[in-house]
Amino acid sequence: MSEDEFYKRAEVVKLDTLSDVNDIGKPWRYEEDGLTVTRTSPWSPPGCHPVGCGLKLYVDGEGKLVRVEGDENNPVTQGRLCPRCIALKDYIYNPARLLHPMKRDPKDRGNADAWEQITWDEAFDIIKGEYDRITAAYGRESIVVFAGTGREGGTFAPYGTMCFGTPNFCYTQSGYACYTPRLAAIAYIAGTTYPEWDYAGALPNRWDDERYELTECLVVWGKAPLESNPDGFFGHAVIDTLRRGTRLIVIDPRVNWLATRADIHLQLRAGTDTAMGMAWLNIIINEDLYDHDFVEYWCYGFEQLAERVQEMPPEKAAEICDVPVEDIYAAARMYAQAKPAAIQWGLAADQKTDGMQNGQVTVDLMAITGNLDVPGGQILPGTGAGHNESGFGFEKGVGEELQKKMIGLEQYPAYCMIILNAHADLMLHALETGDPYPIKMGFYAGNNLMSCTSMEPQRWHDAIVKSLEFCIGFDTFMNPSIEASCDIFLPLSTVAEREGTVFTHYAPCTVTAGFMHKAIEVGETMTDFELCYELGRRLRPEVWEDFASAKEFMEALRLGKKEGGKYFDEVSQNVVCQIPVDYYKYERGEMRQDGQPGFATPTGRVELWSTAFNQFGDDPLPYFLEPEFGPANPELMKEYPFILTTGARTTAFFHSEHRQIAYLRELNPDPIVEINPKVAKDLGITDGQWVRLWSPFGECVEKARITETVDAKTIHAQHAWWFPEEDGNEPNLYGNFRSNINNLLPNDHFGKLGFGAPNKCLVCNIEPIAESYDTDMNLIWEKFGKLV
Repeated sequence: MSEDEFYKRAEVVKLDTLSDVNDIGKPWRYEEDGLTVTRTSPWSPPGCHPVGCGLKLYVDGEGKLVRVEGDENNPVTQGRLCPRCIALKDYIYNPARLLHPMKRDPKDRGNADAWEQITWDEAFDIIKGEYDRITAAYGRESIVVFAGTGREGGTFAPYGTMCFGTPNFCYTQSGYACYTPRLAAIAYIAGTTYPEWDYAGALPNRWDDERYELTECLVVWGKAPLESNPDGFFGHAVIDTLRRGTRLIVIDPRVNWLATRADIHLQLRAGTDTAMGMAWLNIIINEDLYDHDFVEYWCYGFEQLAERVQEMPPEKAAEICDVPVEDIYAAARMYAQAKPAAIQWGLAADQKTDGMQNGQVTVDLMAITGNLDVPGGQILPGTGAGHNESGFGFEKGVGEELQKKMIGLEQYPAYCMIILNAHADLMLHALETGDPYPIKMGFYAGNNLMSCTSMEPQRWHDAIVKSLEFCIGFDTFMNPSIEASCDIFLPLSTVAEREGTVFTHYAPCTVTAGFMHKAIEVGETMTDFELCYELGRRLRPEVWEDFASAKEFMEALRLGKKEGGKYFDEVSQNVVCQIPVDYYKYERGEMRQDGQPGFATPTGRVELWSTAFNQFGDDPLPYFLEPEFGPANPELMKEYPFILTTGARTTAFFHSEHRQIAYLRELNPDPIVEINPKVAKDLGITDGQWVRLWSPFGECVEKARITETVDAKTIHAQHAWWFPEEDGNEPNLYGNFRSNINNLLPNDHFGKLGFGAPNKCLVCNIEPIAESYDTDMNLIWEKFGKLV
């Protein structure tokens, strides 16, 4: 089936769980009880990963959104929504939302009262003047696009390539310790992209499709699928498969909801996942549980891998991970003996110095058990799948010579080339020192880096404010990063106010293509497509001469067409389309550009001994690095006796977003730190008491929750906290640095290839404090609950 055919074909899936619902088969827009109902597949904002959960937006005769419901027509989400989607109306009409462009003098940065409303034309004229001045003096490389996480703007590479023409598109987290180490691991080892679990999302009859094989064993490793739909994966698919009999293994330092339902929960010490993975490989190889045919015909370097993992017998891993050795044996056997089996690996794999090696052992496990590109295992994309958004417009917009100036490219090519991003830690160094050249202009693309993505956020704050002569923020609400450092604010449209596309799993391994439909209009906002087009053609008209409109640009970028928007208008009426899935593509030459069987690696096989790692100067075989800050340093542990892990997800928020939404803030009013009851008793900490946490790098305060979800050696702290109800002026900046757990996390502790950071495996100490910073929910409702 051609791409045109599957975009234009949408099968209605009759779901037995929703047989009593009357809206199955409804068109993309229809009337119901005096309201106009628009079916849509959202991405962002509000922030989320690209799942495209089906929404029905109910709009009254005055053009106002009055209700949001789940769309039972969506074949994957089937009408199920999280609290964040249900609260969409409260996000859109929140009194704190900003709906018009604003400016202020650079000398007034940090002054929340200095903003002045302007028109879009005024904003564009100011940006054009500053762009021309700065690029004439310092070159286009002096511009940085600060990319965020999950949101569409955070992955919107054309901001860098086509709009500003800079090689420095930069995700500002140390070691890019979020998703990309996993992408890099599979790319360098198997020549493909993220191997998603096959949860039957692409099959017309879902779990009952004749081509599907139910996953016998699912491993959820360092991931919170129910709370966050991570990486564009609809988390409740885990519950769906468990109901059908799939066995579950959870590997996580915390006892989360899924762990309580698991057949086996390996509650390992944070940061020791690579040791666990190597022990699994040891068991599977030594007990002859691997897939001999796949290893013989499709893997390279098996003998070397088998020799390497002898260094990590399960007994050794048990001591390192602090897990009973019999549980390690049981879990490895359960996974290896199941046919098919799958691994849902998450952010925790990336957030350690050996994050790339963690990815390496995970891919090796998938490969030697024969679970790559099989029904119910890990699905892989073919050569024509997805859209190379990171490279779109790069040749024309940036060019080969300017690409060479990308910050970090010379030192860490494995990092910078995999997704065409400047190296985050070296970008911070450039902002602080002007080395290798000064950074003078910035643009925030879906990023609140001082609250969420950046370690040692005060360093980033100081460097940005000092270095940038001009900075632009583009968002729905004011946030601490924009307040501290921007001179222009531009208002961003929400999912209900825009047209667009959403491909699950960021496109390459997608199971559904969804389409966003504009249901309402609020203020003077723009989408990422509109801003990139409108600003880009003013700054660099020669780059944009092939596009007649923002819609045509969107069509070309996302659908590979350029028909003035007509193609989008036609296919988008389907609202959501399942993308045909195929299996065993490596056998038919569908994984390589030359059409030969095998994988797109130098050897044509899954490289258990990685030629790419070897070329980049790293060990071609997996190895475990004991976290630098932890038991390997007993003197340090005397001062900081607890393992600090951070950032477990909550249904209330998407990272630093949603703190102004009163209904969601009710679910999680304060920043929570989880402490084991024994530790709390020993330290005199009571449930609900505020505590001070500190590490070798900084400190913050959070509110104690006494719970058995963490063991006595582990402290878990929520991340991305700020308080929009507080004073936004410097130095308070909405309380940004008071409860910011990133204060405790360092930069510059990444792996050999430039990836990874110890965000989930540091050390800390903790003590009770007398002060209380409890949120006054009456104030939240008074300030944010009266919708406009």
